[in-house]
Amino acid sequence: MRESYSGTCPACGGEIQITHHRLEIPHFPDLLLVSIACEACGYRHTDTIILGEGDPVRWTVQVEGPEDLSIRVVRSTTGTIRIPELGLTIEPGTACEGFVTNIEGVLSRFEQAVEAILASPESEDEQEAALRVKETLTAARDAAFPFTVILEDPAGNSMLVSDKAKKVLLEEGET
Repeated sequence: MRESYSGTCPACGGEIQITHHRLEIPHFPDLLLVSIACEACGYRHTDTIILGEGDPVRWTVQVEGPEDLSIRVVRSTTGTIRIPELGLTIEPGTACEGFVTNIEGVLSRFEQAVEAILASPESEDEQEAALRVKETLTAARDAAFPFTVILEDPAGNSMLVSDKAKKVLLEEGET
């Protein structure tokens, strides 16, 4: 089910389209995808909401082989993704967007961030560090070593979709 509404752009005050798209995926709670786009200034925002969830949650999965790279990742604007073995984190922020992807897609997002650093490094040290991270990300995308993906969401609107994923409800203040 897809619905569109007119609204006012928070960036420029122009007219925007707000689209709600409800997705029904077998063996998965219904999802509501919300997207906002302003043609006047280019402002865009997307969020993913898991309907029926709501308790603070931590999802954890161990990536042990190439098949695990296809594990579905649903991250809302309140979700934090960490890969401790790589020292990498995606945190909520003012420009944060929700997304639906897989673990390989999450690694790709990290690679894009590293590429942005490599395009204009502030120092030689920063460039060398970025190249090391890029090399490690390439190895992770090849599932050359095991690593852990942790997805925490104080609003409970994020999820790792896999029988391998472990879900733990969090106490208030634990995230």
